[in-house]
Amino acid sequence: MLASWSWSWQWSWAAAVLVGAACLCAHAAVEALWFCPRRLERHFARQGVRGPGYRFFVGSSIELVRLMIDAASRPMAPPDSHDILPRVLAFYHHWRKLYGPKHLIWFGTKARLTISSPELIREVLLTRADHFDRYEAHPLICQFEGYGLSNLHGDAWSRHRRVLSPAFHTENLKPLAPFVADTVRRMLDDLAVAASGNAGGEAEVDVAEWFQRVPQEVITFATFGRRNYEDGSVVFKLQDELAGLAADAHSKVFIPGYRFLPLRRNMRVWHLVREISKGLAAFIANLQQTKSDDHDDDKGGMRNFMSFMAPAMTPEEIIEESKNFFFAGKETLSSLLTWATVALSMHPEWQERARQEVHAVVGRHDLPTKDHLPKLKTLGMIVNETLRLYPPAVAMIRTAKKDVELGGCVVPAGTELLIPILAVHHDEEHWGADAAEFNPARFGNDRPLRRHQMAFMPFGGGERVCIGQNLALMEAKMALAVVLQRFTFRLSPSYVHAPQVLMILQPQHGAPVIFRPL
Repeated sequence: MLASWSWSWQWSWAAAVLVGAACLCAHAAVEALWFCPRRLERHFARQGVRGPGYRFFVGSSIELVRLMIDAASRPMAPPDSHDILPRVLAFYHHWRKLYGPKHLIWFGTKARLTISSPELIREVLLTRADHFDRYEAHPLICQFEGYGLSNLHGDAWSRHRRVLSPAFHTENLKPLAPFVADTVRRMLDDLAVAASGNAGGEAEVDVAEWFQRVPQEVITFATFGRRNYEDGSVVFKLQDELAGLAADAHSKVFIPGYRFLPLRRNMRVWHLVREISKGLAAFIANLQQTKSDDHDDDKGGMRNFMSFMAPAMTPEEIIEESKNFFFAGKETLSSLLTWATVALSMHPEWQERARQEVHAVVGRHDLPTKDHLPKLKTLGMIVNETLRLYPPAVAMIRTAKKDVELGGCVVPAGTELLIPILAVHHDEEHWGADAAEFNPARFGNDRPLRRHQMAFMPFGGGERVCIGQNLALMEAKMALAVVLQRFTFRLSPSYVHAPQVLMILQPQHGAPVIFRPL
């Protein structure tokens, strides 16, 4: 009898513990999924900040996705319009009209305060940057990009930035200019052969894919150097395949734990990551064995990026930074070159003006050099205007590390801040009534703009501004100069103007362009 009572008491106690634990879990879930977001929503509402409203578990996500899908279902109208904000950031464009430039949206249970005032952006990125940090990206995106400068935080980020800054200094990058020019020359030679075989003496290519060769070859050369270029190229080809898988994941809802399931796609990702890491590790080991951390790989005296990293970083850190170089170097430049070519095809008067400048400064047959670039003023204006209208990264996100007052509003710790770069670049208040028009003259020396410091930020701003911006600008000017020198180009009749963001701003249906040799 006593034993039976003892077992009964123990089972009752265990059941009570389980019920209690279940109640605590249920309470925590309800708190996280409902009460906490609702309190935060009321907190902002009391300060005059409103938005589409929180919905249980999904936040604003369903309406956001609906707005983006609807916008992506139609091309730009008119077909040559540069007013791309309503299409590319449809949710921001819609909710700004309803709730103003500062409003609150929800990505699931995560609150995201949207700000587009350059003065508030300056506070977040510059004057009060110590209150904010970069947000945590999708795990697969981080795996692809690498846990390098783009995804590091705190002391680790500061140390990596300090090590790499000299590598991206203008003087170290100058010897890359002839490599860029020669790469584009070889691409154009192939294009000229293709054009000569066609009846009309023209050749059509999708520049969104065609231009990827430029940054891929340049960043491989810059990272690995001349002697190890082929080995580096093999590794980065694997990285290119991983990029496609990462972009696909970025377009889907993040499901915790999904990436660990042994599905075919996930297993391919795991294989690519292993092979990339293995290839980079072998190169690093060889570099350290030969003690080549101070040799020059280019006749002009350039030190490759590996030679800066090898003495100061672990092999694992170098691997992650190399992944980061590939993503940032390739995606940003290919986007810039694509949209610059599209814009110049839409505006042949600017194309011809830039071509005449290239012929006057460089000549018709010699390749441009690093000394020519500062003299190509019109080309520089065109690159800046392209970056204004079509910035590769259309938005950035920061997270409040602590409670902070921003523009008369108290932002609680953990709140994310969405900075819509594209919206700031298209704002008539800062750029005038022609803000949605392609007008490179606005960047001319004879038309100095009285714009806010943060009204133009194609490479971000503050201490986390893109370390590779000098490289990207040099590559873009050099590549476009060589193309303009040798070819005229126009949009193919099959081109559909449909900018879309998928990690980076790109043409939804490609960018077919017809080239004719001069």
